[in-house]
Amino acid sequence: MKIPVLIVEDESIVSMEIESYLSSLMFDVVGIANNGQSAYDLALDYKPHIILMDIKIKGEIDGIDTASKILNELNCSIVYLTAFSDEETIERAIKTNPTGYLIKPFNKKELFASLKIAAFKYEKNIISQVMKRGDLIFDEEFSYDTLNSQLICCSEYIHLTKREVQLINLLIKSKNSIVSIYEMENEIWPDKLPNESTRRALVSRLRSKMKYKFIETIPSIGYRINI
Repeated sequence: MKIPVLIVEDESIVSMEIESYLSSLMFDVVGIANNGQSAYDLALDYKPHIILMDIKIKGEIDGIDTASKILNELNCSIVYLTAFSDEETIERAIKTNPTGYLIKPFNKKELFASLKIAAFKYEKNIISQVMKRGDLIFDEEFSYDTLNSQLICCSEYIHLTKREVQLINLLIKSKNSIVSIYEMENEIWPDKLPNESTRRALVSRLRSKMKYKFIETIPSIGYRINI
């Protein structure tokens, strides 16, 4: 079975060349778009596993904003094809968690490698969703979906408040290392004076939702999540 791919590219010659190349391989080009709205509509209609996304496209929104909009509706892998390599553009693109970022002009080997990785990532994400198991494994019960900031226990999502999400993300970022009380308070309550009871209550709530596993208190210093 061929892998469905959507091409979003405002230069028709480039898109036709890519389509011809992909069609000779294991990929099925389900559509070609040159603007954000058309790309969004085609993505929802055909549900491609991979989208090859140019960043500078026609229409009111660029390729990065289009990708973000599509990803709110679909699970798919994004590979950017662009002439832009400035830091600001790359930072914006990173926020959509792309599989690849190819700078034009690119060669066919680079494109093929990016597509293979994108296909693998898509399949892995689908399996994880079916099993409801995150990419960061704590133990046989608990895992965490770092992309969507979701705690999972025994294939069930555990509801976390906004503050609890901030706390677990902070601890995971420094997993197996101590997060100081100062760092925690500055990160979670940047505009408020430190409040020990509020901090302790937040840690206690998250700890209870994780069945009192993983989170260790380092007296008078901070906290550590042991994974």
